[in-house]
Amino acid sequence: MKLTDPTDCPYYLVSRVTLVLTSAFKKAFSAAGVGIVRPAYLGVLWCLWQEEGVKTVDLGRRAGLEPSTMTGLLDRMERDGFVIRAPDPADRRAQVIHLTENGRKIRETAMRMVDETLALMFQGISDDDVALTKEVLRKVLVNAREENS
Repeated sequence: MKLTDPTDCPYYLVSRVTLVLTSAFKKAFSAAGVGIVRPAYLGVLWCLWQEEGVKTVDLGRRAGLEPSTMTGLLDRMERDGFVIRAPDPADRRAQVIHLTENGRKIRETAMRMVDETLALMFQGISDDDVALTKEVLRKVLVNAREENS
């Protein structure tokens, strides 16, 4: 595939969309009074909103993050008052991650902002096209996992 225009490159498009969405989420969170929530926190928060007390390594896997990324991210999330680390009662070498009260409290507002922002960004795009986009991106993620295995 020889590309002469960056807008023909899937990587360019995905990275630009990521930057635009990240900026839009930051603005939406700030406007909603939860500006301390960083878009980078969302994967971990979503996982913890589904199940708390998850080992760090399992949480990273679920959120799709490398262990080295998880450490710094959890440091920042702990500093910002969203999570706490606790020793795993079943394994002294491991830690489990729990939401703080603040981490639970921001769920509704953060998710409303995500929904509103995505609705705005995907305005004029059919539900079928959005579903196809998600399907294609999931396949890319599967291919990337297989390539890195």
